Amino acid sequence: MSVLEIRNLHASVEDSEILKGVNLTLRSGEIHALMGPNGSGKSTLAYVIAGHPHYTITEGDILIDGESILEMEADDRTKAGVFLAFQYPVAVPGVSVANFLRTAVSNVRGYTTQTPAAGGRGGVIGSNLMPMREFRKELTDKMKEFNVDPSFARRYLNDGFSGGEKKRTEVLQMAMLEPKFAIMDESDSGLDIDALRVVSDGINKLATTERGFLLITHYQRLLNYVKPHYVSIFFDGRVVLTGGPEVAHTLEEKGYGWVEREFGAEAVAA
Repeated sequence: MSVLEIRNLHASVEDSEILKGVNLTLRSGEIHALMGPNGSGKSTLAYVIAGHPHYTITEGDILIDGESILEMEADDRTKAGVFLAFQYPVAVPGVSVANFLRTAVSNVRGYTTQTPAAGGRGGVIGSNLMPMREFRKELTDKMKEFNVDPSFARRYLNDGFSGGEKKRTEVLQMAMLEPKFAIMDESDSGLDIDALRVVSDGINKLATTERGFLLITHYQRLLNYVKPHYVSIFFDGRVVLTGGPEVAHTLEEKGYGWVEREFGAEAVAA
């Protein structure tokens, strides 16, 4: 079992503190929902875990299986098992989904760090990537398993994609990269019911005992399709309450105004 642990994490942007002592533990096999109002710092936490250079860590630590990842670049955190699904995936014109995935998978699995043997394939284009035949078979199998149209492989990454197509592609990325921990940053934002089902079906298929999910969301509706083990409320840069699925139902009934009334003074004073 792997463990992602966030200890007393503080982070800022241009001297403005956003994360104010986050404590959270995510274990493989768990689905942990993180809910909070807009501007509470949820997306910042996702970016900080993934290693976005825009943020400055001023205190605390992030550990995977007891080892700090704070000094790792974003690329190395991916190799360590962290996957971030963006709220708004970026289009990459000119780079096909297949080429992007082959490069990403090769990087995570160590192909790009291998040195071709003497007299081998040194200097050959693609020699430091996952063998094409092996990659194509795996990609084809995953596309069938997750109901992804084969034509996606030839399309430029997220270029002209609908919201549902972008999310389907992210599910495919997760399936290929096989991360230990998947951080889903408001993946349900702006989706219609069909696209929401694409996301939730993918999460449910990938939610094995070997993988943990942190679902960052503003709304209850994703949790109608994906059942979390834990739900935490995020307010003013920190986790203020953790419980079971009933926490999400309480939020649905009382709204985020209740969170501010209940935890506002405590969060500011702490």
